[in-house]
Amino acid sequence: MTISERIFILIEEREMKQGDFSKATGIAQSTISDWKRKKTNPSADKIMIICKVLKVTPYELLQDTVQAVEELDYRVVTKGTKEYDLLIEMENLKNSQKERLLGYIEALKH
Repeated sequence: MTISERIFILIEEREMKQGDFSKATGIAQSTISDWKRKKTNPSADKIMIICKVLKVTPYELLQDTVQAVEELDYRVVTKGTKEYDLLIEMENLKNSQKERLLGYIEALKH
C-alpha cells in the first residue's frame, strides 16, 4: 500500500473531507487529488504536517502501522534478551492466540 493510499484511509477513518484535510494541512486540494489520481505520494516536507493533522507518527504512516498518537506507549527492549525474543514470538501470533496468552499471563499472576 502506498503512503497516499494510507493517507486516504486515515482521512476516511477520521471522517474528514478532502477539503477539510487540505485546509488543516495547507496542502492544495489539487495536490491531494493528484496523489489519488496519479497514485503519487506526498513530498517529504509534507509528511510531518500530515501526521500532525491525522494524529499518527511518521513511522506509522510510512510503515503502515497506524495507531492513534494518544494511544502510543513505547517500551525499549534490547535485542538478544528473553524479553525481546518473547515480543518477537508474540508478534507472530494470531489475535486469538494473543488473547489466550494474555489470559495465561493473568493466571500466572495469581
